Amino acid sequence: MKVKNILISQNAPAEFDKSPYADLTKKYSINIDFFKFFRIEGIPSREFREAHINILDHTAVVFSSKTTVDYFFSLVKELRCELPEEMKYFCTTDQVAFYLQKYIQFRKRKIFFNKNNNPKGLFDLFLKNPEYKYLIPCGADSMATQYADFFRDHNIEYSQAVIFKTVPADLKSSVDIHKYDLIIFFSPSGIASLKENYPDFEQGEVAMGALGAAACAAVTNAGFTLHVQAPTKEHQSITSAMDAFLKEHATRKR
Repeated sequence: MKVKNILISQNAPAEFDKSPYADLTKKYSINIDFFKFFRIEGIPSREFREAHINILDHTAVVFSSKTTVDYFFSLVKELRCELPEEMKYFCTTDQVAFYLQKYIQFRKRKIFFNKNNNPKGLFDLFLKNPEYKYLIPCGADSMATQYADFFRDHNIEYSQAVIFKTVPADLKSSVDIHKYDLIIFFSPSGIASLKENYPDFEQGEVAMGALGAAACAAVTNAGFTLHVQAPTKEHQSITSAMDAFLKEHATRKR
């Protein structure tokens, strides 16, 4: 197995020349292309109403990402829903909490965030505020089960609300999939997009890599062989794992 052309299934870094990917291209004389395999779409208000979830029945909202924040407030606007001043917001990281300022004024709301940047820190906040009824906005394929399981185990009221979904991108018209010797995935949605765009795709000599447990599992569950994975004890980043693989399989090294 020799690797010359690599496809990264996400958008290119804003400053590619300063990224670890650029270092790999120089080190191994390889070609790296970027193409995001899917796009995110908000759930229409009509579809949201069909789930029979009323945002105002809740007293707190849990945000796990900036994307979730954006689609939640977009939906709130579409629903013409006026969030009460006393609504509480729980965020997985301080970055997400500060991002909320795009939509609400910090001084007028009660915002909690996980200062330790790990699940336990957020769970401790939930335990200190068990009286709230929590709303968990999430994606159709990322149901935030760790929070739902926690609330259920501790008898805390909650609802999960799908507010966005991933849609496969049109790869066939833009990507010659057979050109690549290594394809890197970052989520199960990437694998789903590959299979939808190329239902007859066979791995053959194509190497596959993935970042994160969910993406790695999606590769193997689809019947493919996984050659590059991160994070591991040896390789915390996907570029580090790629570097180790390319040492053995790159067609040429500088």
